[in-house]
Amino acid sequence: MENVCNIHVFIDAANLWQAQKAKGWFLDYQKIVDRIKLAYLATSIRVFYYTAYPADGTRPYDVAAKHKFFIYLKKGLKFVVRKKELKRIKVVDELGESVHEKGNMDVEMTIDVIHHVQHFDTAIFFTGDSDFLALISYLKNAGKKVFVYSSKNNISQELRTAADEYVDILNLDEDVWGRPLIHRRV
Repeated sequence: MENVCNIHVFIDAANLWQAQKAKGWFLDYQKIVDRIKLAYLATSIRVFYYTAYPADGTRPYDVAAKHKFFIYLKKGLKFVVRKKELKRIKVVDELGESVHEKGNMDVEMTIDVIHHVQHFDTAIFFTGDSDFLALISYLKNAGKKVFVYSSKNNISQELRTAADEYVDILNLDEDVWGRPLIHRRV
């Protein structure tokens, strides 16, 4: 692979979570960054992480661990962490009243990509969301390399074929996976 100097990585946490659940393991973020540096011969790498989190008191468990994780990403790994509280929407339908949560971060990711486009040669997206198809086309028209990491059961065909390369996260070497994912009892 040709020498690429500057890489920006954009992680859609919700999409990546689906892959981690399918694998049954948490991704080790330090190891995946090291793998990307080596695989793409990066001289610099900047990682952006996008997530929405539940408001305090909306879960039967403490959400403080999520915030500690965000601090680890930001201070320990030097990621740029973009986060917002999940929006709670009251829905009334034939089944009664319920609350749906929404925390889409597509706009924030797109703004960061466009804002930083002059600072990278290659963009790596951890997402399978077809909403990013236009953004990938924009980057490729600007002469950028674009790689998409997602899982086979969570990627749109359009996104998979639009990128310069698609990598199925579930097929990554075992050394990039951290600890087993243990489902919380509620």
